[in-house]
Amino acid sequence: MPTTLIAFLGACTLVAASPGPSTVLIIRQSLHSRRSGFLTVLGNETGVFIWGVVAAFGLTALLTASEVAYDVMRIVGAVVLVGFGVQTLRQARRGKGAEEGAWEGTRKSGWASYRGGLLLNLANPKAAVFALSFLPQFVPEGAPHLPTMIGLAALWAVYEVGYYGLYVWFVGRMKTLLSRAGVRRRLEQVSGGVLLLLGVRMALDG
Repeated sequence: MPTTLIAFLGACTLVAASPGPSTVLIIRQSLHSRRSGFLTVLGNETGVFIWGVVAAFGLTALLTASEVAYDVMRIVGAVVLVGFGVQTLRQARRGKGAEEGAWEGTRKSGWASYRGGLLLNLANPKAAVFALSFLPQFVPEGAPHLPTMIGLAALWAVYEVGYYGLYVWFVGRMKTLLSRAGVRRRLEQVSGGVLLLLGVRMALDG
């Protein structure tokens, strides 16, 4: 069991370290405040746990079995990503030439940050399919399947809260540099462009 747990946490590290839409959104929100960044992390990991529980009940198998269901979720996910990307680019444009106070005024509410992280994760069908294929590999032989899968999903989410929390902390430590309007605007532009491209890629990924 300890060996399995170590292997599971190692795999979780590799998964979290792989760049994706959630990473981009977390960093982007952390540019505004640690609070926004951390609440985005909590929203994202709520989504991770939900997909883990859904996988434990075998419901995500429907996505792999139904091409129509998967494609619907894929298009929805693409729309969400493109929406985040466009919103970020528009915000960067509005912030052009603005002082720090203008950027501070664009901070999202706590609920909006949490909701953004949750929505981005739940709108990604690949996250659902990955949970279905990832978690069962670490269920020890003879262990009760459902509670073990749910327990692993919870551990996965909690572990990633700590991992992505380091991103939020690091961006906060760079606050002096990132508070410069020009630097922040450029990072917003890059983040928005990446989210937009990921959305287009998801839409075209058949």
